[in-house]
Amino acid sequence: MHIHPLANGVRTDHPVPGLPFVDDSHIPLDEGPEAIEAVGRNKADGMWGRYDTNRQSGAWYAFTTDPLDHSLGWSVRYHPEHGRTVLLMRDNDTASLHSTWGGDQLLFRAGGYWWDGTTWYRPGQVWDPITQDHERRKARAAVTVSATDMLDGRADPARAHIGKVLTFEPKDPAPENWGDHLALWAQLHQERGGALPLDRCVVDLASPELTGAQLLGVPEMAELGGITASTLRAYISRGNSEVPQPQATVGGRDQWARAVADDWVEARQRSYEGVKATMSAGDRHDLSRGAAEVRDHFAADFHGTLWERPDVRKRWILRARNETSVREVSDALAWTVAVSLDRILPTHLLGPTVVDAVLHGFADAVEMDRGDEEHEETGPEEERVWMLYVSRPVAEMLDWFIRHHPESAHHYIGDITREAHRRWEIPAEETIRTLRTAVSMDGKMSDEDRKTFFTLLAPAKTA
Repeated sequence: MHIHPLANGVRTDHPVPGLPFVDDSHIPLDEGPEAIEAVGRNKADGMWGRYDTNRQSGAWYAFTTDPLDHSLGWSVRYHPEHGRTVLLMRDNDTASLHSTWGGDQLLFRAGGYWWDGTTWYRPGQVWDPITQDHERRKARAAVTVSATDMLDGRADPARAHIGKVLTFEPKDPAPENWGDHLALWAQLHQERGGALPLDRCVVDLASPELTGAQLLGVPEMAELGGITASTLRAYISRGNSEVPQPQATVGGRDQWARAVADDWVEARQRSYEGVKATMSAGDRHDLSRGAAEVRDHFAADFHGTLWERPDVRKRWILRARNETSVREVSDALAWTVAVSLDRILPTHLLGPTVVDAVLHGFADAVEMDRGDEEHEETGPEEERVWMLYVSRPVAEMLDWFIRHHPESAHHYIGDITREAHRRWEIPAEETIRTLRTAVSMDGKMSDEDRKTFFTLLAPAKTA
């Protein structure tokens, strides 16, 4: 779900265009984040507050339930250089905005475009697995529009007013004469001591990406995304957060910047469903190419068993259609699958993968152990204690390998033992003990099978 502010606090430094201004004098904005949190935290049922700080920059952000109307809340973002943003929100949305403000985003405009104090970026949509965050894509030739730029000599503060929380109605339409409201805010703003100069109060941005020629409606947006307009409208009506916020509303219809739409298409292609669709075999079952190859292989095998073998084909006559005959045929098909596991997950690929994964875990453990040794004094005769480990997914894969291909697993565990000794002089007994422990904790083998298998791996005792 996208988060939408309802109104500007009158003491904000960065008014959101189009939103009314509401009196925030009952919120202790000038007393710091702790005071804002304290307004709502643990005060009454349905009230809450929180603040967080950034020690490096001196910035902070906080929210609280409004004490007069618990359905509303205030969100505040402060930066020592760029001032503060004060927004009236639905109380249920304050925590979500708070988590968004945990990054470099100082303010948002034009349907998700955001500013970090120097640069404007497009709405984050394409995920970067390295940074574990959305890619930062700069808005093209973006220019910051200040309050000074927006103020119009024709605006009349007398035609505007400051709203009150107790009479505020979220469903009311936005003020048509917003320029007048901005002029009234500017007048009150300049009367405050130490207020941020109007030419540093950010109101909006301008960019070639946001011009009318670059805006797309629902039909064009849907066509880019490879879906129907009705499907896109359904996504929007359900509040699907994967659909970006529109950058403008023209004649009551949502409009998106082409650059934002292109990012949306790319994000869809990189998503779980997008990758699945791209890599599909394109047939009736919507399978991946590899899965389709497995299906085709077994379809041919099953057809050969069920139709081309006379001893099985005769079972299709009516008098042979009984549970025993069906059981025999199903067992034969199941046997075909069981002996074909290597076609589904080839052991010559799985084995080296498990070896590398186990040794990677060992390498991390050895490096950590060496770091600890630098801070400890050990006697020359003291026997080394090996603190090796295998991660849970690798242990589960090793267990699967042993249960399904014990002969191959035996061979590759030998490779692990030999390589661990070559690289780090880890005794074979330690490697086997570590693997046995990992499988016992995270695997499905019975105690008896596990004991039998690992006994066969133990180094031979010499006389």
